[in-house]
Amino acid sequence: MPAPATMTQKLRLKGGRVIDPANKVDGLLDVYIADDRIAALGDAPDGFDGAHEIDASGCIVCPGLVDLCARVREPGYEHKATIATESVAAAAGGITTLCCPPDTNPVVETPADIELIRLRAEKIGKTRIVTLGALTHGLDGERLSEMAALKNAGCVGVSNALRPLANTLVQRRALEYAATFDLTVFLHPNDHWLSANGCAHEGRVATRLGLPGIPEAAETAAVARDLTLIEQTGIRAHFCHLTTARAVHMVARAQFDGLPVTADVAIPYLYLTEVDISDFDSRCHVIPPLRTTQDRLHLREALKRGTLSAICSDHQPHEADAKLRSFPSTEPGISGLDTLLPLGLRLVDEHVIELDELIHRLTAGPSGILGLPFGSLSVGASADVCIFDPDLTWQLNTDTIRSNGHNTPFMGWEMKGRVTHTLLAGKLVHSLAG
Repeated sequence: MPAPATMTQKLRLKGGRVIDPANKVDGLLDVYIADDRIAALGDAPDGFDGAHEIDASGCIVCPGLVDLCARVREPGYEHKATIATESVAAAAGGITTLCCPPDTNPVVETPADIELIRLRAEKIGKTRIVTLGALTHGLDGERLSEMAALKNAGCVGVSNALRPLANTLVQRRALEYAATFDLTVFLHPNDHWLSANGCAHEGRVATRLGLPGIPEAAETAAVARDLTLIEQTGIRAHFCHLTTARAVHMVARAQFDGLPVTADVAIPYLYLTEVDISDFDSRCHVIPPLRTTQDRLHLREALKRGTLSAICSDHQPHEADAKLRSFPSTEPGISGLDTLLPLGLRLVDEHVIELDELIHRLTAGPSGILGLPFGSLSVGASADVCIFDPDLTWQLNTDTIRSNGHNTPFMGWEMKGRVTHTLLAGKLVHSLAG
């Protein structure tokens, strides 16, 4: 018989190393959960008895991860993946909040579109999905969307995803309109006319393979334009998936000068470079393209400095056929929910970033960009919790990947660190033990 709705649900996470960068917590502490909220860290609160326990000994206990960019493919592309399949993958990866770009079918441009995704995610109950609204109607790049209605419906920002705007004047008007409603604009810096129909970084590798290139200037010219308009309009803006050293330097300078800009990096770009497409490996076909080894080095340094305040998966699951044509004709994107945390932990092992800094870039960092009250274990906060064993090794293969999309160049890699439990608002939504 189900418990009455008024009964307090209590849970104790016992014996783990708690890392909560938002509150500067790092130590062996118990975590107490009641009524879907964090009740206490360390000592049990008064009257806390009869709780269920999860033994977290030898594990890290941290806030649930927040992924800034993950396409769940629903609505419109259910042949690739669904909210149901990708919610399971997210929970298994310790991700409790996903942010979905607006380039679904139909485009996320009305309150009904936002409500559809939210209700489907809530029904499945494995992860929380928030959405960005379309910056322009149908992402056509010309007509501004109804941003007031989108904000009132709960969208966490606006974006034109990877679609170009018609011209700079449209962009200026769009930024001014978004500023009116205090909406963050999520920008994918790419000069559409410079990148044309390219599919690889313009350089020696693309030339040798005979592939149409996308120059570094396609990103840096767009960043320069965007920063000028951001300064003029005063809009709060976020740069998605920077890939070049020069673009990162420009954003760092803007941050130093006080512009309200943030930026992230998608985790594949911290490992892969243009060299990885040498055998026409379509699993490495991504937009923006993989850049040079030097660019990768600068992205890692910018992550450590804090210029890049979040790491995302840029999750783009595909059906097998999408990657089987010639390289330029394949669909770009990597399935990334399963590898976000373990690849992040590899950065720690490689001394690129400290563990607490990594967790911050995966929790409080992205949550702050989205303006959401998640990403911490503060008393009273929603009990979104990720528990992972940092020493558990496993291999990413067709048996262990949870996403419906198997399009990843990391297939076959040995990973270190695996999520054992995930809690969403105090509810156990994943357990490695089954």
